[in-house]
Amino acid sequence: MMKTIELINPPGLYDPTPNGYSHLAVAALGTRLVLVAGQGGENEDGTLPSGFQGQVRQALGNMNIALQAAGAGPQHVARLLALVVNHTEERLHVFGAELDRLWGDAPKPACTLIPVPRLALDGMLFEIEATAVVPA
Repeated sequence: MMKTIELINPPGLYDPTPNGYSHLAVAALGTRLVLVAGQGGENEDGTLPSGFQGQVRQALGNMNIALQAAGAGPQHVARLLALVVNHTEERLHVFGAELDRLWGDAPKPACTLIPVPRLALDGMLFEIEATAVVPA
Protein backbone atom coordinates (compact mmCIF):
# COMPACT_ATOMS: atom_id res chain seq x y z
CA MET A 1 0.00 0.00 0.00
CA MET A 2 1.34 3.45 -0.96
CA LYS A 3 1.70 6.12 1.69
CA THR A 4 -0.33 9.30 1.22
CA ILE A 5 2.81 10.98 -0.13
CA GLU A 6 5.90 9.26 -1.45
CA LEU A 7 9.02 11.48 -1.53
CA ILE A 8 11.60 10.31 -4.07
CA ASN A 9 15.16 11.23 -5.03
CA PRO A 10 15.77 9.10 -8.13
CA PRO A 11 19.16 7.82 -9.27
CA GLY A 12 20.66 10.07 -11.93
CA LEU A 13 19.82 13.29 -10.06
CA TYR A 14 22.03 14.83 -7.38
CA ASP A 15 21.11 14.25 -3.72
CA PRO A 16 19.13 17.34 -2.61
CA THR A 17 18.89 16.21 1.03
CA PRO A 18 21.58 18.64 2.31
CA ASN A 19 19.61 21.50 0.74
CA GLY A 20 16.39 20.49 2.49
CA TYR A 21 14.15 19.06 -0.20
CA SER A 22 13.23 16.05 -2.34
CA HIS A 23 13.04 15.98 -6.14
CA LEU A 24 9.60 14.35 -6.35
CA ALA A 25 6.44 14.10 -4.30
CA VAL A 26 3.88 11.57 -5.52
CA ALA A 27 0.37 11.71 -4.05
CA ALA A 28 -1.79 8.61 -3.73
CA LEU A 29 -5.23 8.47 -5.33
CA GLY A 30 -8.20 9.01 -3.04
CA THR A 31 -6.56 11.77 -1.01
CA ARG A 32 -7.56 15.34 -0.16
CA LEU A 33 -5.47 18.26 -1.44
CA VAL A 34 -4.75 21.15 0.95
CA LEU A 35 -3.35 24.39 -0.52
CA VAL A 36 -1.86 26.82 1.98
CA ALA A 37 -1.52 30.42 0.77
CA GLY A 38 1.81 32.16 1.16
CA GLN A 39 2.60 32.61 4.84
CA GLY A 40 4.92 35.37 5.94
CA GLY A 41 6.66 35.88 9.24
CA GLU A 42 3.93 38.02 10.82
CA ASN A 43 2.77 36.99 14.25
CA GLU A 44 -0.93 37.03 15.17
CA ASP A 45 -0.97 40.82 15.68
CA GLY A 46 0.73 41.41 12.31
CA THR A 47 4.19 42.26 13.65
CA LEU A 48 7.22 41.01 11.72
CA PRO A 49 10.40 39.91 13.51
CA SER A 50 13.33 42.04 12.34
CA GLY A 51 15.65 39.19 11.32
CA PHE A 52 15.51 36.61 8.55
CA GLN A 53 15.68 33.56 10.85
CA GLY A 54 12.85 34.86 13.04
CA GLN A 55 10.68 35.47 10.01
CA VAL A 56 11.38 32.00 8.58
CA ARG A 57 10.57 30.35 11.91
CA GLN A 58 7.35 32.35 12.30
CA ALA A 59 6.30 31.73 8.67
CA LEU A 60 6.80 27.97 9.10
CA GLY A 61 4.82 28.16 12.34
CA ASN A 62 2.05 30.04 10.54
CA MET A 63 2.08 27.42 7.78
CA ASN A 64 1.74 24.71 10.43
CA ILE A 65 -1.25 26.50 12.03
CA ALA A 66 -2.93 26.67 8.61
CA LEU A 67 -2.20 22.99 7.96
CA GLN A 68 -3.65 22.02 11.34
CA ALA A 69 -6.86 23.91 10.50
CA ALA A 70 -7.28 21.50 7.58
CA GLY A 71 -6.44 18.39 9.61
CA ALA A 72 -2.91 18.20 8.23
CA GLY A 73 0.65 18.59 9.48
CA PRO A 74 4.19 18.78 8.10
CA GLN A 75 4.13 15.04 7.36
CA HIS A 76 1.39 15.70 4.78
CA VAL A 77 3.26 18.42 2.86
CA ALA A 78 4.16 17.34 -0.65
CA ARG A 79 5.51 20.64 -1.99
CA LEU A 80 6.78 23.99 -0.72
CA LEU A 81 7.36 27.24 -2.57
CA ALA A 82 9.64 29.68 -0.74
CA LEU A 83 10.18 33.33 -1.66
CA VAL A 84 13.33 34.91 -0.24
CA VAL A 85 14.20 38.60 -0.41
CA ASN A 86 17.87 39.23 -1.23
CA HIS A 87 18.63 35.50 -1.29
CA THR A 88 22.12 34.33 -0.34
CA GLU A 89 23.57 30.92 0.34
CA GLU A 90 23.66 31.89 4.03
CA ARG A 91 19.88 32.43 3.92
CA LEU A 92 19.51 29.04 2.24
CA HIS A 93 21.30 27.44 5.20
CA VAL A 94 19.05 29.28 7.67
CA PHE A 95 15.98 28.07 5.76
CA GLY A 96 17.37 24.52 5.70
CA ALA A 97 18.03 24.57 9.45
CA GLU A 98 14.45 25.71 10.11
CA LEU A 99 13.12 22.94 7.85
CA ASP A 100 15.21 20.46 9.88
CA ARG A 101 13.75 21.94 13.06
CA LEU A 102 10.19 21.29 11.80
CA TRP A 103 10.69 18.02 9.89
CA GLY A 104 13.57 16.53 11.88
CA ASP A 105 15.21 13.61 10.10
CA ALA A 106 12.15 12.94 7.89
CA PRO A 107 12.53 13.51 4.15
CA LYS A 108 11.69 17.09 3.18
CA PRO A 109 8.99 17.89 0.60
CA ALA A 110 9.66 18.89 -2.99
CA CYS A 111 10.58 22.59 -2.83
CA THR A 112 11.30 25.52 -5.09
CA LEU A 113 13.06 28.61 -3.69
CA ILE A 114 12.62 31.82 -5.67
CA PRO A 115 14.79 34.86 -4.92
CA VAL A 116 12.72 38.06 -5.08
CA PRO A 117 13.53 41.76 -4.68
CA ARG A 118 10.52 42.46 -2.44
CA LEU A 119 7.43 40.89 -0.85
CA ALA A 120 3.98 42.31 0.00
CA LEU A 121 4.86 44.14 3.23
CA ASP A 122 7.67 46.53 4.08
CA GLY A 123 10.35 44.57 5.95
CA MET A 124 9.02 41.17 4.88
CA LEU A 125 11.98 38.88 4.03
CA PHE A 126 10.40 35.44 3.59
CA GLU A 127 7.16 33.83 2.46
CA ILE A 128 6.22 30.17 2.05
CA GLU A 129 3.28 28.32 0.58
CA ALA A 130 2.52 24.62 0.94
CA THR A 131 0.66 21.91 -0.89
CA ALA A 132 -0.37 19.07 1.39
CA VAL A 133 -2.03 15.73 0.73
CA VAL A 134 -4.10 14.10 3.46
CA PRO A 135 -6.10 10.88 3.57
CA ALA A 136 -9.68 11.39 2.36
